[in-house]
Amino acid sequence: LFKTYDWRWLPHRTVYIGHKEPPPGTEAFIQQRFPDNRIVSCKYTFWNFIPKNMFEQFRRVANFYFLVIFLVQLIIDTPTSPITSGLPLFFVITVTAIKQGYEDWLRHKADKAVNECPVQVVQNGKIICKQSRRLRVGDVVLVKEDETFPCDLILLSSSRDDGTCYVTTASLDGESSHKTYYAVQDTKAFTTEEEVSCIHATIECEQPQPDLYKFVGRINVYMNNEPVARPLGSENLLLRGATLKNTEHIYAVAIYTGMETKMALNYQSKSQKRSAVEKSMNAYLVVYLCILISKAVINTGLKYLWQSDPNRDEPWYNERTDTERQRHILIRAFTDFLAFMVLFNYIIPVSMYVTVEMQKFLGSYFIMWDDEMLDEELGERAVVNTSDLNEELGQVEYVFTDKTGTLTENNMEFIECCVDGHVYIPHAICNGQEREELFFRALCLCHTVQVKEEETVDGIKHGIHQGKSSSFYISSSPDEVALVEGMKRIHVFVCYSHIRCVHLFRFELLEVLTFDSVRRRMSVIVRAGSGEMYLFCKGADSSIFPRVIKGKVEQVKARVELNAVEGLRTLCVAYRPLSPEQYQQVCHQLSGAKLALQDRDKQLAEAYDIIERDLILLGATAVEDRLQEKAADTIESLHQAGMKVWVLTGDKMETAAATCYASKLFRRSTQILELTTKRTEEQSLHDLHLHGVFYLFSLSGDCTDFGLIIDGATLSAVMRPGQEDSNSGNYKEIFLEICRNCSAVLCCRMAPLQKAQIVKMIKASKEHPITLAVGDGANDVSMILEAHVGIGIMGKEGRQAVRNSDYAIPKFKHLKKMLLVHGHYYYIRISELVQYFFYKNVVFMFPQFIYQFFCGFSQQPLYDTAYLTLYNISFTSLPILLYSLMEQHINMDILKKDPSLYKDIAKNCLLRWPIFIYWTVLGVYDAMVMFFGAYFLFDNTSFTSNGQMFGNWTFGTLVFTVLVFTVTFKLVLDTHYWTWINHFVIWGSLVFFVVFSLLWGGIIWPFLNYQRMYYVFMQMLSSGPAWLSIILLITVCLLPDVVKKVIWRALWPTTTEKIQVGAITSMETLD
Repeated sequence: LFKTYDWRWLPHRTVYIGHKEPPPGTEAFIQQRFPDNRIVSCKYTFWNFIPKNMFEQFRRVANFYFLVIFLVQLIIDTPTSPITSGLPLFFVITVTAIKQGYEDWLRHKADKAVNECPVQVVQNGKIICKQSRRLRVGDVVLVKEDETFPCDLILLSSSRDDGTCYVTTASLDGESSHKTYYAVQDTKAFTTEEEVSCIHATIECEQPQPDLYKFVGRINVYMNNEPVARPLGSENLLLRGATLKNTEHIYAVAIYTGMETKMALNYQSKSQKRSAVEKSMNAYLVVYLCILISKAVINTGLKYLWQSDPNRDEPWYNERTDTERQRHILIRAFTDFLAFMVLFNYIIPVSMYVTVEMQKFLGSYFIMWDDEMLDEELGERAVVNTSDLNEELGQVEYVFTDKTGTLTENNMEFIECCVDGHVYIPHAICNGQEREELFFRALCLCHTVQVKEEETVDGIKHGIHQGKSSSFYISSSPDEVALVEGMKRIHVFVCYSHIRCVHLFRFELLEVLTFDSVRRRMSVIVRAGSGEMYLFCKGADSSIFPRVIKGKVEQVKARVELNAVEGLRTLCVAYRPLSPEQYQQVCHQLSGAKLALQDRDKQLAEAYDIIERDLILLGATAVEDRLQEKAADTIESLHQAGMKVWVLTGDKMETAAATCYASKLFRRSTQILELTTKRTEEQSLHDLHLHGVFYLFSLSGDCTDFGLIIDGATLSAVMRPGQEDSNSGNYKEIFLEICRNCSAVLCCRMAPLQKAQIVKMIKASKEHPITLAVGDGANDVSMILEAHVGIGIMGKEGRQAVRNSDYAIPKFKHLKKMLLVHGHYYYIRISELVQYFFYKNVVFMFPQFIYQFFCGFSQQPLYDTAYLTLYNISFTSLPILLYSLMEQHINMDILKKDPSLYKDIAKNCLLRWPIFIYWTVLGVYDAMVMFFGAYFLFDNTSFTSNGQMFGNWTFGTLVFTVLVFTVTFKLVLDTHYWTWINHFVIWGSLVFFVVFSLLWGGIIWPFLNYQRMYYVFMQMLSSGPAWLSIILLITVCLLPDVVKKVIWRALWPTTTEKIQVGAITSMETLD
């Protein structure tokens, strides 16, 4: 029973350190089953690759359709060989399977290297070496400096005296700074293998979950058979993939292994995003499928109408058997319908999907190879995490961007501080007053900054202080580093350890109440050398002022608002003296919350809320976060391109608004509507309604540039659905209507979830615009995943945004080229590819449809089997693939200088139904010219000089030759950017067709039972009228498209076409 029992349903797991049973009478020993430490990132195995891969490939409609056609050709007597549909399908399936198989083989190879990595495990007081995959939950592991943790571990002891170790988590979240982790208080003294083997303890912790920054557990250490419980949190958890730094070695116990580690749980695939082009392709495919079925139905009906005349029922050369005569007419009709479906099936371009995938995959390298999107300071290039959305970069209508670290550098510089209304700037000398000293002590004590020696950076490039001194500061928050450096600049020195020293005063750090985005503050409890205890707290003004009971609030608040208007980031500082009784009460509240296994975060939040009250305000700080290089130019270009830019930030309104003006999101002439409130919810809703109506009324005025500022509280009121019995209007619709008429929107005081809600609301609006979200931090991940296109900035807030994005760029300024140049090119290229594929297949199959009217609907193919098979694979595939990779209809410098050109391709304009119908009609026209031109030019005439008549296969070959040259020349007419590669591929494909036709018909192939094309192509080329007909028919086919282009460019030119004409004129002038 226990072997098959699934323990994962339990709310927590129990881990026995070293697999030791607890002492008798303490708790029941129930050994739970956990997975081994094997990591599996591969998708297939040797045994399931073929069936699983085939199942996934045939889930695609086009592949399944061609499989059905192939099976029909095998089962019934069809006019074409099964090879004609089987070979292209086999080619597509094989190429895709090889590609996916190779990618999975690389994953297998990587998995094997990881799983067989040696790990040192403590057993019976000795070190033994195991393969990583054999590691089990409860094993005690020895990890040395610069080694990577093999699984998720709880730190038991360290080579450092204080029981701490330093870790880099760059492979998990991209943060290269050294984070500090803490050993369990009761086990940190065990520093040898023998001592560690003597540890008798159990760990109770939550079941595996993917949040990297959350962990809840407790350890029961048995001393004299009595358990001593200690809390475990994320500060004790060492994650798989992180690396030990600046610590000689550690001992730790495995609690999550294999696919249950947090790293593995975070590798789950994201939801698939589909581009607007792909949706258009699927819609067109449905239309062509309907055309195919209609053709088959029409021909089947006309066949039986034709055969209703007894004289036409059975041609003398095709007499039916008795079995065929006795078959029911419905069965015969259905069989004929399937035969016609097979005959016309090439109107569905199966090879288009492979070509599109190759175009997206190869095209994505142009972004990664772009030297203009290389940041030399970071040494980083743009990264493409998914190539499926390349063309979507050319369709963006809304850009949602974070502020800190995205528009700004996230490189903080301490500007000033305000103490009781007195302002101090760097390099100023303190007056030594008590309040000032207390303020500066608070800044020096209330933080999580670490001091690192320069030589211990291990080559990490992100140490901005390298070269300035022998040591520098590292923290998860750049604001804290700026403040501590600011204190150093005004001659307040501090050394960092569990005992902190400010000037000559020593303080013992008792508790740290860590920062979180909900409280928006952090606190420390310290004991001075004289025995006095203080709680120092710093945080956002909105989270500090309501908790202050004393201090010069109005003076400090005025300075904070002034700094915010200037675009500075502000923090307020307060304190509270604690008596020994109050401290004991605080310890009791915190220890109770930390030991909780259920709702620990909620209990800690409640404890923090009680502790951080009745504060005395000391002052405020101001830190500057400068705009990134060319951020303003980028936003201005996006506006000119017709995109609406929204800034979604957690900062206060004044700071965010100042940044928006500096970045040219708002101009001085912009009419701003503020939907912010500090009143009650009902008043907020009422104000929103009145403001919205007033604003909509004002739209009829002369002003055309509108901006909106809204805060998180008002947005919550807007997003909340109204009650049916209330008199309130639909505020969400009013809000959307206002936003549609705004060129820019600022949303401040936003929670991460609200950012995603905003993006989702705009996506779901009636226009269904294409959205793009760009951010650099973990708080931006939700909106990056929600938007149609997500872009991560390689900033200083970790790499979570980069890992979850579709594309990653080093700086915000690179967004301009990514959208205006790469996005523009990708959309132009793939839209031409899609339309061209459908066009050339219409031209290919429509003559076959017409031909049935001249052969008694006998399902006689017009083209040879080889031509049917190779048309899409060889003769016409490479030119359009190269076009879709190389085409530049306008020089990229012009695209960057004139962002308004982006509007020419907005709203999927090149794949709209009118343009699709034009390409289809053009294909039908070309097909009719080819068929009837060849038919009438050689009607009742001799074909060669020796009097040999114009035969069936010669007629089909003539039509096919005109077809191949016409569709290739059509692409030549559409190509604006010529290189030697274009010439080689386009003319080379035509030469290949001619050479293949000569060899196919000029040699007797021994593997063929019959060779109906023998000498046909050579005989056709030996005729002068055939040459004349080919040239004439190609010209007539291309003429309407040329005339249309000339007339449209003359009468209704687009901006793009005007620039193309201007470029040609300027080149002629230079010549």
